[in-house]
Amino acid sequence: MVLKQFSYKFINQRSFIQGECVHCKAIKSLLRVMAGAPYILNEIDRIIRNTPLYALVLEAFLLLSVIWLILYKRNGRKRYTSEEEEALILSFEPEALVAEVDKNHPALKPRMVSGKVGKYIVVNGYTCLNLSTHNYLGLLEDEKILEDAVHSLRKYGVGSCGPRGFYGTVDVHLELEERLAKFMGTEEAVVYSYGFSTVASAIPAYSKRTDVIFVDESVNFSIQKGLDASRSKIFYYKHNDMADLERLLVEQQKRDLKNPSKAAKTRRFLVAEGIYMNTGEICPLPELVALRSKYKLRLFLDESISFGTLGKTGHGLTEYFNVDRIEVDLICAGMEWAVASIGGFCVGSSFIVEHQRLSGLGYCFSASLPPLLTQAAISALDRFETDPQIFSQLESISRKMHLIFSKFSKLTLRGNEISPVKHLYLKHSMNVEEEQQILAKIADKCIENNIALIEAHYLEALEKLPPKPSLRVTSNLLLTDKELNAAFEVIERVSNGILE
Repeated sequence: MVLKQFSYKFINQRSFIQGECVHCKAIKSLLRVMAGAPYILNEIDRIIRNTPLYALVLEAFLLLSVIWLILYKRNGRKRYTSEEEEALILSFEPEALVAEVDKNHPALKPRMVSGKVGKYIVVNGYTCLNLSTHNYLGLLEDEKILEDAVHSLRKYGVGSCGPRGFYGTVDVHLELEERLAKFMGTEEAVVYSYGFSTVASAIPAYSKRTDVIFVDESVNFSIQKGLDASRSKIFYYKHNDMADLERLLVEQQKRDLKNPSKAAKTRRFLVAEGIYMNTGEICPLPELVALRSKYKLRLFLDESISFGTLGKTGHGLTEYFNVDRIEVDLICAGMEWAVASIGGFCVGSSFIVEHQRLSGLGYCFSASLPPLLTQAAISALDRFETDPQIFSQLESISRKMHLIFSKFSKLTLRGNEISPVKHLYLKHSMNVEEEQQILAKIADKCIENNIALIEAHYLEALEKLPPKPSLRVTSNLLLTDKELNAAFEVIERVSNGILE
């Protein structure tokens, strides 16, 4: 205190302040610092007293680490002569931008598709009957939908140029959401611009780190990415095995009883597909609903394939099994399959859907669906409502394909008989690489014989449980009995020739 008073008194002397001596100015600055020193020391003391010990230790450790790094870099840096530097520069070999790839890698031999995709498709110059793409209802060749899309293109342009929450919402987006909600008999719908991101965004919008998700082991890759993003605890049950699912639910129930306080904060979700892309099989929805009710689960259903293919009017799995839609908390579906557009949607109660407008990353941060493709989806819904017999026709064709393709000598068919997606496997198992090579040869040879097939490709390093290699075949509304029989004969002849 005496030092502080002396400093102020000395500084405020007129003769000192008006002095022009450089040394006097330096003394003046030093005395100002000294005058404030007691305040600074008091502040430091207060901070030390109010800071936890672990924080002080951590900060001291970080400070010492920074000092050590600075001194180490300064003293430990090797000094090179100009000759050594020149030699190092000359000997430097940059790492290749692309790693070495096997000459036989499939990526180096892509199949080139030219022209419009429809019932027939041109692959590598061969005009082929298309059993590869997911144009189940043949809407890619619907002239009315094409005209509506062109009219929308002339009115709105190509893209919306922004996310829905900013400046990317156009009136056709609102119309499509209203139409989807009405068609599915739910309160509200939300439309995404990319089919993959629909379910991948919906799952982490609700399920968080402390939650638990029970999921079929054969779910598609977009669901798997949604599970990863949720950071929840995941339990996989055997494909369509309800006994195995209930076993997991009973085990979870026992864990909850051991820790009731944690159980009270834990939400439980059940995730399944209507028709599984990786197997072509239908999930047993009534049994899932019964377990959902018994064990208090929230049920999410991905109907990307079943929407527009199952049910008398194409409403999907709930209509097919006559299950009340209120039993499913959230229904997601891509519009890149039966609807023949792009994007996807989620339907449910207003409370559930509105949450995604703020928490669905694919909705918030992606540019909205192009207006012309939004209009194409609306026109597809018009076709659903005005021409409902297309669904029974598709079911009939899928049954015929299943019956015919079950007779292969060297291949085994998997998938539900009414599913538009089916898989062909080798009857005699080999290692994965050999099976992939043989199936690729079969697909290439079939293309040369005017039948377009494709191998089901998976990201083996990223898939949770990579499926067995297969040829994925799809049915569509435009196939005739004669074409199905011709396709069978070609595939049978090619597979027998390669596998003999």
